[in-house]
Order: sequence, then C-alpha cells, then structure tokens
Amino acid sequence: MQLSIIRRICLERIMNKMPTAIDLFCGCGGLSLGFQKAGFKIIRAFDNWDKAVAIYNKNFNHKAELKDAYDITPKYLKSFNPDFIIGGPPCQDYSSAGKQDETLGRANLTLRFAELVCAAHTDWFVMENVDRILKSETLPKALKMFKNAGYGLTQVVLDASLCGTPQKRKRFFLIGELGGRDNAIKKIILKDLAAKNMTIRDYLGREFGTDYYYRHPRSYARRGIFSIDEPSPTVRGVNRPIPKTYKIHPGDATKDLSKVRPLTTLERARIQTFPPTFQFEGSKTDLEQIIGNAVPVELAAYVGKHILAYLNTPKSYKEFDMEYIQLELKFD
Repeated sequence: MQLSIIRRICLERIMNKMPTAIDLFCGCGGLSLGFQKAGFKIIRAFDNWDKAVAIYNKNFNHKAELKDAYDITPKYLKSFNPDFIIGGPPCQDYSSAGKQDETLGRANLTLRFAELVCAAHTDWFVMENVDRILKSETLPKALKMFKNAGYGLTQVVLDASLCGTPQKRKRFFLIGELGGRDNAIKKIILKDLAAKNMTIRDYLGREFGTDYYYRHPRSYARRGIFSIDEPSPTVRGVNRPIPKTYKIHPGDATKDLSKVRPLTTLERARIQTFPPTFQFEGSKTDLEQIIGNAVPVELAAYVGKHILAYLNTPKSYKEFDMEYIQLELKFD
C-alpha cells in the first residue's frame, strides 16, 4: 500500500543518507567543522560578524553568508531542504564572562533561533550555549516554543574535557527531534564520556614546547598559571601577557615564572581543537574573541557522532518502523 512506500522512504532517508545541516550563528566554524567531522554535510552557514565569516569562508567549501538573524527568513532556510539546523546563539548575556543581563538584547537571539527552527520545521535541530542558560528566563520561553512546534527535546550539559577536548568547558546542548520523545538521545550521549579529564599533553603532547602557561584570571583571587598536565580552563576572548606585578597564587602550577609564558593566539585555537591546517586571519584582538567564542571542534564532533549513532541503532530503527506499522494498521 501507499503508506508502506512512505515508511520505507522515511527509513531509508534516516538510515542511509548523510544528514544535511545549516549552521546559524556559525562564527568561524567550530560547530560546523565538528559536525562535518562526525559525518554531516553542512550546506549553508550564517553569521553577522564579517571577520568571523571571512575566516569561515577560507576553510569550508560551502558558503557562510554575512547576515543578521532577523534578516533570515524561514522560507530561505527551507529552500536548502536541510535535515538539521544547528547553531550557538550568542551567550554573552548568560555567560559568567559577560554581564549576565538578559535585557541587553543578545538573549533574544536564542528566541530568534527558536523562531526560525519552528517556522522552518526541520526534522532536527541542535542548539549550543553556556550552561548558565539553565538559570535564565529566556530558555523556558524557547523550550515552550519548541514543544508547541512538536519537538521532542533532549537537554544535556557536557564537560568538553570528557568529550575529546583538553579544556574544562561546560556547555549546554539542546537537541530537538520533530515528533520525537523527550530525552530520547540523552543516554546515548552520556554513555561514552571519558573516565578522566583530557589534558593538553594528552591531546597535543609537547606541541607547545612548555610545561606551564599563563591564563589571565578574572580576578587575582584566582590562579593564573596552569600546567599542560591538566585540562585548560575555558578559553575566553581575553589573552594577556603576565603582569610584572603578578603575585604567585597558592594554586599556581609552578612558582618559577621563568618557566611560564602566555599561549599564542593559534595555540589557544589548538586547545579549541581546531586542526593546525585551519586558516585564521585578522587582528589579534578579533582573533582572540573569535576563537574564544567558538564551539570546540571535538566537542561538536562528539555530539554529532552520538546523534548519528542514535539514528543508526537498531532500537531507533525499530521504534521508527513501529510507528509506521501502527499507522498502516490504523488505515488498513
């Protein structure tokens, strides 16, 4: 019967096709590169920062468009026929590194992401943000929008250092499946977390040529000297030399400042797990911010791989198949 054909086509689409994705708020491409590495085909990207878009377009075969999120229409997104919309709306209004003030306007871009996804009605979406979004007033509004549009939602906070990245960076991921079950993907994402935090040495060996480095603290009540035998703290958009007045903190990895140096801009990109072949261009100030804003490539790849694993497990195949069998029985 006709419904059997529809069922088979839908199953083949999920099981055999490389999923396509559009990246909103793409920045320089950390999320795109990770999902591409996982097995997705990124077909378009968008951001409104020209410096970040220029870097993106130097490194990918598909195009990133310089466009404000409010100038993107659902109809235009639909024209690419994507399976997924992925993206990391700006987090500064939630971030501990920002002002934590949702009235500044950037929090509204989370709602704009939700509006575009719900109107485009893609089969899936993935939204990334800082874990502090869980305490926001904006997230519940976005969740309500997604639920009203028919998405089953999985919420998870991941420590990047347990997901193939040498950095203690906690990030929130919201994964939506149209017509899916809530938390359907949570178990499969969490089951492969590493048993221990990845260190810089674990990931890069002796690439930096130093055992200790300086990372400018937010206040001098915090330490500023770290070892490559531990995960890096979160890479932020600030990278400064060691102040001449720096006083040794009890938690510093060494008290011998002669063994310590700040990391270079490109070394910080390596901690964000961008490959050495990734091409960066622009001023140091812009690059520090662009790299600090990026989603770590390996963290994105971890999420992407586990979404694909979910799609390709026999269990998900049977559950998806059973829904269509029940529909056939209903219409027989």
